[in-house]
Amino acid sequence: MHPVATFEFILFLLVAVMGLEWLAQRLRLPPAAALILGGIALAFLPGAPVLELDHELVLLLFLPPLLMVSAYFTVLSDFKRNIAGILSLAVGAVIFTTLLVGVVVHWVVPGLPWAACFALGAVVSPPDAVAAKAVLERVRLPRRLTVMLEGESLLNDASGLVLFRFAVAAALTGTFSLGEAVVTFTWLALGGAVLGTAFGFALVRLLPRLKQPHLMIVSTFLLPWAAYAGAEALHLSGVIATVAAGLVFGWYQHEVFSAGVRVRATATWEVVVFLLEAMVFILIGLSLRGVVDRLGGAGETLALLGPPVLAVVLAVIVSRFIYVFAAEGFRSARCRVTQHGDRRFSAAASTVLSWAGMRGVVTLAVALSVPEEMAGRDLILASAFAVILVTVLLQGSTLGPLIHLLGLDATDRHSRYLTRAQARARMTAVQAEVVKRLAHDAQGQLRHPRLLEQFTYRARVAERFSREPEGLAAERDAHFSVVLAAIRAGRAELLRLHRTGQIHDEVLHALEHDLDLLEMASTHVGGD
Repeated sequence: MHPVATFEFILFLLVAVMGLEWLAQRLRLPPAAALILGGIALAFLPGAPVLELDHELVLLLFLPPLLMVSAYFTVLSDFKRNIAGILSLAVGAVIFTTLLVGVVVHWVVPGLPWAACFALGAVVSPPDAVAAKAVLERVRLPRRLTVMLEGESLLNDASGLVLFRFAVAAALTGTFSLGEAVVTFTWLALGGAVLGTAFGFALVRLLPRLKQPHLMIVSTFLLPWAAYAGAEALHLSGVIATVAAGLVFGWYQHEVFSAGVRVRATATWEVVVFLLEAMVFILIGLSLRGVVDRLGGAGETLALLGPPVLAVVLAVIVSRFIYVFAAEGFRSARCRVTQHGDRRFSAAASTVLSWAGMRGVVTLAVALSVPEEMAGRDLILASAFAVILVTVLLQGSTLGPLIHLLGLDATDRHSRYLTRAQARARMTAVQAEVVKRLAHDAQGQLRHPRLLEQFTYRARVAERFSREPEGLAAERDAHFSVVLAAIRAGRAELLRLHRTGQIHDEVLHALEHDLDLLEMASTHVGGD
């Protein structure tokens, strides 16, 4: 495709993304599912180009920034508290799925070498961070389940990629060493974690010296790619390095970012992440045509590979249920013996953990990287695409209703954390004390009566609301509806003054920014 035509096609895809996102909202579908279906439809339009994805470019382009933003918003204390369960899913579930899928494939296709069967299992074993984030941000789960799923999606790609690398090597050379595999995985993980942590701390030290907001924001985009590419160049885990860098930076960003830079950076990242996630899923759909053509057409593909592909899809889903229920049952039994932690076994929670194993861009990219000469390559490609379609379209679309059906969509009743209203009451009480102390001069004369009145009122109202959130919700909403109405009126007057030539553009932008911040604060507080 000519470079100009490629650029025009990318612009067309952006328009398609906007339309599919709007359609998903109207039909109440997960956007990931709508984008994949839309990509498939676009792929078979007359005149549509056959898309050939470069697996290395796909991983380098999409994976680092999306891993970075997930790690950035990870609550480090929750992550550390649940690290045993996260590692169980990220490593144990991936290994178990690889083995079970490999056994099933060899049973269905006896002539396929064991190494190729396990390579297929490694391709489809790790749930995807992008797919998980796209679904989880639209459902409500108890905190522990959310932390487990998000943490798993950050780390499991590393274990899946290592298993795939050794399975391919075994398929091509006929040799495999378990000890070498364990040592290699440990080196990749620990080395990647150390390197990523170093990159994260380096950016934390660098940011205050950059001064300019634009430079600071650009540097945050360089961090994930630097950590990923640097680790891969040193033959370490780029996935682990990116996650480690994101965790460090997410922890310290509150200290190195000013409020203005943080607002700008967050807004910029939200747009970029939206585009990257959307493009990932629509490219997965578009790549179907290339996969089908490579396999000899849809009819021949279904006739030849339909039964084994169906077996792979079922094995992927069933293996996760087996592992999760066994692991959660073991955790519950261990808690009863040691008298530590939550001793209850929840079939509902285990069901949701089992059903939330969506696959995505990593599975597709790894499948495309299978060497041409490797036995079973066509089956691996077809299985990878089928697993992505079923897990994103079926599981991703039904996860929300399943959570509601099982009664897991409520917030934790016995959370160890303060609610937002309680935290705001604590914060405003401290603010009021500081203003009260500084509102008087050295002689005790009140110098700032208006500030004292404002902050005392805020502290009193926040304290009342923290004790009676439901009873005062209507009063609070009425209050902020008046505030928002006043903001709208002020914005209209500001625009009138500008349109009639009474104020300069600089004044417009400055006052408009003040109104934007006030509207954001009012909308945020009013929506608690």
